[in-house]
Formats: sequence, C-alpha cells, structure tokens
Amino acid sequence: MAQQVIMPKWGLTMKEGKIVRWLKGEGDPVKEGEPLFEVETDKITNSVEAPASGILFQIVVPEGEVAPVQAVLAIIAAEGEAPERVDSGTLSDAPEASTVAVGAPAAKEADQGDGTFVPAMPAARKLAEELGVDLATVEGTGPNGAITRRDVQSTADSGGGVNASPKAIAFARRKGVDLSQIAGTGEGGRITKADILRAMNPSQPEQAEPREAPVQDTIVPMEGVRKLVADNMHASLQSAAQLSVFVELDVTEMVRLRAALHERNKRDVEYRLSYNDIISYAVCRALKRHPIMNSTLQEDGIHLHKHVNLGIAVALPNGLIVPNVKQADTYSLEELKGHVRDVAGRARKGGLTMDEITGGTFTISNVSMLGVDGFTPILNPPETGILGIGRVVEKPAVKDGEICIRSMMTLSLTFNHMTTDGAPAMTFLRELGDMLENPALMTM
Repeated sequence: MAQQVIMPKWGLTMKEGKIVRWLKGEGDPVKEGEPLFEVETDKITNSVEAPASGILFQIVVPEGEVAPVQAVLAIIAAEGEAPERVDSGTLSDAPEASTVAVGAPAAKEADQGDGTFVPAMPAARKLAEELGVDLATVEGTGPNGAITRRDVQSTADSGGGVNASPKAIAFARRKGVDLSQIAGTGEGGRITKADILRAMNPSQPEQAEPREAPVQDTIVPMEGVRKLVADNMHASLQSAAQLSVFVELDVTEMVRLRAALHERNKRDVEYRLSYNDIISYAVCRALKRHPIMNSTLQEDGIHLHKHVNLGIAVALPNGLIVPNVKQADTYSLEELKGHVRDVAGRARKGGLTMDEITGGTFTISNVSMLGVDGFTPILNPPETGILGIGRVVEKPAVKDGEICIRSMMTLSLTFNHMTTDGAPAMTFLRELGDMLENPALMTM
C-alpha cells in the first residue's frame, strides 16, 4: 500500500512550512529513516526522514512552495505499485492513496479537441492549462507513457528554441502570438512579456521627446521565513490580551559589578560578561519568586512551570528565532552565560535542535546594541511574558538628594492579561528592577 509523506507539525504555533529541497527525485528508491526533504519554518530549517521504504512515486509539493501542516507532500510506493497520483493541496485525512495493477491506466486521458487522446496525469493537465502547453506536443515519461508535471514544465521551459522566458512563452501561447515574429528587447535579445504586448497592440504615435521610464519599485516577496514570522506575530496579537509596562532603572551598581568581574578575570583574555548575562540571571531569580510569570496559557488552562526555560530572541538576516536554555534557573551566572552564548551562536550559524526552539516559558529581547532605549515587545505564544531590554546610558539623575551622572536603563514587560493581572506582573518587574539596581538582592 502506498505511504503518504505529510508536512510535520513542529510546535504549537506552526501552521505551514516551505519545502526547501527534495533530497530524492521521483523514481528514486528511498529507505525508511533516511533524510527525504528539508522544511523551512519561521523557527528552523530541518530535514525530514522517509516514513517508509520504497520508491518515491510522486512529489506533490515541489521545492520552493509552502504547504500547510498535515498536507500530503509526496507518495512512496512499493516496487511494482502504481498508486493514483495526488493533487496539490490534499490533506492527510483524505482517503488513503489506492493502488492499481501494473499495466492499468495510470493517468486520465486528455481530449485535445482533434479526435486524439493523450494520457496525462491530472496535475500535468492543470499545469499545461496554466502554461498554455499543447499536451499533444509533450513526450510523456510517466507510467505507460503518461505525461507528468515535469514533462510539461520541460516543454514549457524549452520554448521550441525561442529565446524567451517560460512565462512569456506561456503568455504568448494563451494569446495566440507567434514568438518567431517578435524581436526581443531583453538581455541577450530575450523576448519579454512587454515585447508580446507591443506586438499585440499597434504602436502609438511617437512623442516629440522621449520620456524617461518610470523607476520601478523593488518588490520583496512575502514568503518563507518572513511570511511565517509575520503570521506568528499577527496570531500572537490576535490570541492574547497584551499589555506593556515600563520602568527606568538606575543600574550603576550593575555596571560596577560587571566591571569588577572583568577586573577579577583580566588574566583570562577570552573572558566576557555582558549586561545581558547579568539580566538573564536576575530574570531567572525573579521568575522563581513570581511563578505566574513563568507560565504558559494552553487549551486545558494555565501551566505553572517548575523550571525556567529562558528564551533568547536572536535576529537573523531574514527573520527572528527564539532558542531557549532549558532549566536556566539551575545555573550559576558563569554557567548560564555559557549556555546563552551557545544557543544564540548556533541560532545564527545553524544547528539548533527542535527541543531548543520549543518549550520556552519566558523570553528576553535585547535591543541595546541598536541604541534603543525602550520598545514594546510582542509575546512569544503561549508564554505569559516577554522582557524588552534597552541600552545602558549615562545621564543626569537624582541620587541622595543630589544631581549626578548615573547609568540608566529602561526595561519593558509585555504580559498576557488573560493569564495574569497587572499588579502581579508589575510586582515582578519591580523586583527584577530592584535586583539590577542592587545586585546583592540576587543572592537572597
């Protein structure tokens, strides 16, 4: 019996994934457990293993396309089987792919309107209509000589020797335009859609003076990681009652603590300690004292977590990812900074596991390196809170009744008002602020 390959669901918020690359082609043998294809989500790019052994009979969703969770991506058949091919967009709860005897018709016959019939797969017929390809001119390479999507695409790409893009060729076929009679104005004499439109419409009288062509906008497709991040951010705002509060802190003592630890370890040329390391440690201490802020809102209720799985927001060239350090509250300051640097580094270079990007209980988003004082972070569902960290800057402040220069910093806390009320959230933020203003409180 044929086996469906479906889009996996990684994490509560995953709705769709993009097929980055198929590691096998149609007709190739596959073994259960070997990498079959790569999927890109808003959080990670990872390979997916084959669910069964056999022959990769059909690739339903090609490379570069996005499919929803549980969508059928491919069909694996046993040797000698000829399953019915699946249309793109089919979900796994559809009837299971059935098999037919070898030698039976493997495709529907397409009527070309001239009294002849051409065996073609349904997906191939659909693609031929979209590209304007005459199936009678396509040589089939599928079972029993049936035409496949790949056959149609190859015919469209070849264009019969015409120097034009596949889209231009398909457009010309739909409009009945003979490309051999058109001079291309594109690079290398390539025929463009504009050339075809000019051939279809008589030239307008030339203007007395040539007009400068308008500057075209640069269009960045809303797809892949960018689209998935956008969808998740929108879903976060739709599914939670988000409220943000701010506090300005005098962190002069935190600055001194960092300077003292650097002085103590000055013989170690590789020693590093950032404000973010100290804040991460303080957050873990404060969350243990305010467990409602270390919770997640799930379908069966509010889950209060025993340990802090601390998420660290990491900016990537094409989006954002939030790996987390499991049981961060069990580490010392020196241990925690090592774990934070490890997951953040692998987030930028690649190599995170699914466990490291799921199961977070609280997130930190630090924008101090961008020179920003404060901002309103968006929750990372289903977490209850996310902390925004601004830059440390020296400015005049009142200390013991006198105006002096102090190191000041702004923290912003966004929390889900469905999970907790304002007073507990603000109490947590205030206690965290007290720890950063007086680091000795972190030891109590």
